[in-house]
Amino acid sequence: MFKLLYSFLLFVSVALLPQMSLSQNVQQYNPVWITQSKNSGESMPTGGGDIGLNVWVENGDILFYISKTGTFDENNTLLKLGRVRIRLNPNPFVNGDFKQELHLDKGYIKINGGTKSLNADVIIRTSVFHPLINVKVKSNQNIHAQAFYENWRYRDLIPKGKENNANSWKWAPQGDVRTHKDSITFDKSAIVFFHRNKDFTVFDAVVKQQGLEDIKSQLDNPIKNLTFGGIMEADNMQSGNISTGKYQNTTFRSWELKSIKATKEFQINIQLHTQQTSSISTWKQSLFNNLSNAKKDKLTFQKTENWWANYWKRSYIHIGKPKDEDWKISKNYQLFRYMLGCNAYGQLPTKFNGGLFTYDPYHVDTTLSFTPDFRNWGGGTHTAQNQRLVYWPMLKSGDFDMMPAQFNFYLKAQKNAELRTQHYWKHKGASFTEQIENFGLPNPAEYGWKRPENYDKGMEYNAWLEYQWDTAFEFCMMMLEQERYAGKDITAYIPLIESCLTFFDEHYQYLAKQRGRKALDENNHLVLYPGSSAETYKMAYNASSTVAALHSILKRLIRLPEQYVSSEQKSRWSAMLERIPALSYREVDGKTMISPAKLWERINNTETPQLYPVYPWGIFGINRPGLDTAINTYKFDKDALKFRSHIGWKQDNIFAARLGLTEEAWRLTYAKLNDSGRRFPAFWGPGFDWVPDHNWGGSGMIGLQEMLLQENGDQLLLFPAWPKDKDVSFKLHAPKQTIVEASWKNGKLEKLNIIPESRKKDVIVLLE
Repeated sequence: MFKLLYSFLLFVSVALLPQMSLSQNVQQYNPVWITQSKNSGESMPTGGGDIGLNVWVENGDILFYISKTGTFDENNTLLKLGRVRIRLNPNPFVNGDFKQELHLDKGYIKINGGTKSLNADVIIRTSVFHPLINVKVKSNQNIHAQAFYENWRYRDLIPKGKENNANSWKWAPQGDVRTHKDSITFDKSAIVFFHRNKDFTVFDAVVKQQGLEDIKSQLDNPIKNLTFGGIMEADNMQSGNISTGKYQNTTFRSWELKSIKATKEFQINIQLHTQQTSSISTWKQSLFNNLSNAKKDKLTFQKTENWWANYWKRSYIHIGKPKDEDWKISKNYQLFRYMLGCNAYGQLPTKFNGGLFTYDPYHVDTTLSFTPDFRNWGGGTHTAQNQRLVYWPMLKSGDFDMMPAQFNFYLKAQKNAELRTQHYWKHKGASFTEQIENFGLPNPAEYGWKRPENYDKGMEYNAWLEYQWDTAFEFCMMMLEQERYAGKDITAYIPLIESCLTFFDEHYQYLAKQRGRKALDENNHLVLYPGSSAETYKMAYNASSTVAALHSILKRLIRLPEQYVSSEQKSRWSAMLERIPALSYREVDGKTMISPAKLWERINNTETPQLYPVYPWGIFGINRPGLDTAINTYKFDKDALKFRSHIGWKQDNIFAARLGLTEEAWRLTYAKLNDSGRRFPAFWGPGFDWVPDHNWGGSGMIGLQEMLLQENGDQLLLFPAWPKDKDVSFKLHAPKQTIVEASWKNGKLEKLNIIPESRKKDVIVLLE
């Protein structure tokens, strides 16, 4: 099926070539707009650290929404921190030239405008090292400026109907849901704004609903006493008017700062802060201290530019020539990776359903006249089946420092997940359900308010989610891959990984003993029933997604160096590995295929978990046994064919790449990473979720990476599913702290560089 394209001499000749330019000029992908936007739906993203801004210019005003990770209110809505409007007088953005550009290499947006007599430059940037937003204006004439802080939560709001999909109540609110008002005040010549959660939060309701009140004092509550907000201030500005207005469908109140005198240059600073504190005064003191420290760091934005420059040097994928039809696929790959980089160091992960860059929902769906805080599928709710696709591509892109935000989510929730297991079933292990809150307990709507009286309190009463315990395993594997790819110290993650395994080992023996005398089947294997193969094949017996996960993680744990796992632990996990059943197969029209499970009762969703042993678990693939069986599953499984798509979280493009199906992999990845149809081309969606759809972008990234580089044991497989008629150059990361940089041009391998040199012997170049 594959042809080896080089001899040893060819390999030596290309391997010793000088290292290529690392970033390959990421500026070629800078989005440039020469007309102003009609509304927030035509905004451009920028950010850094853990802050995201949607920036646009409308009717001569510069506007941007402010988002920050971890800003969860009492209802677990991920609230924005307001909107800023900047107006210049005389205004260079009225009746003149205009340009708005996202400078990817520096991490900021620059806006130019004016006429021959009046022009101005505006740079909007965020520090990676401080939660600080800076707006720098420079004009060729003295101008006045107004900076407005706009907030729609100046009063209590009552979300109704579908608007509650933005919070943890979703479609099942218990009484009236209230978004409590923020506090916004002038503080001398600055504006201080914040939201502080009330005493009663959705956490309290969940604990009561799920029968955990006896252990409530032991449970961690990350939204109790949570306060978030910031301060907006500027030199040469003073407080102005407070007024009311309406943007799109949302009424807001505006606090004005206005210039004291006309100048050619001025800057606006917005310092943000999020903290669980016992008092408002403590939060305010921290805010002002942080602002002072940020101002003292005179090099913070130079360091930020250096950070972005190094970010682009880590990895890249370039296809074709600028403005070619295929070139836009690599353009959108870079743009999406930029958005991921804006939450490099957040305390919480980038959400799959919009990340930091949601905007007024009316411009996603005109039937949704909700506030800019809205996103579908919740703010503090974690949907692992979607979330995983946001973080898998960071391994090959070398963005290892960005992954702890996701890992820490599970570390913080581990205690609560273990306590609920012990409380309900009296055994050990962390039970992570699908659709969990940021405090590790099931989402209350998904858990179910109307439940049979004697139904297991540890279970979600939910046709889609029941018995779906295995989605945490993909994050466990990512933690293990950090060690394999980058040599990272993963000591802190081992107890979590072991706890997830312990749950399966003990819980399925517990369930078996509820049914009968024996804890294991006749082969001394766990009986993984009832289970769930993704959300699709329900009441499953030995779901293939679960079996593949258990095999893969246990084998990896056992192979870890002794610094992580003792001989006693290895023996324990080796014994568990012996208890894991084999994958199930089925024969259709004379062709053997991977089965979703040994048995199942019904189909609920449209995922294809029978191919999860291909990705993410890597049991089947190029140069691996059983490749024909996996290809049969992809090509002939009737459900797999029926469910096939490039939309949203669908990962058919990844399966095709892993199986070496070049034409299919290109077709589906091209559809994934094509322009979104919105002004910012990487604002995909809504798909099954929201705009921008980050699991859409993440699965597109993964598929493109897998077309270019895969591994099989120590083998490094180059171009395993790449169309030989398409020029490409890339730099990607591989296990054993390996970097692969290569270029394919005019149907041949033009350049190849492998670091370290000891890995050159492992390279195999494959093309169909």
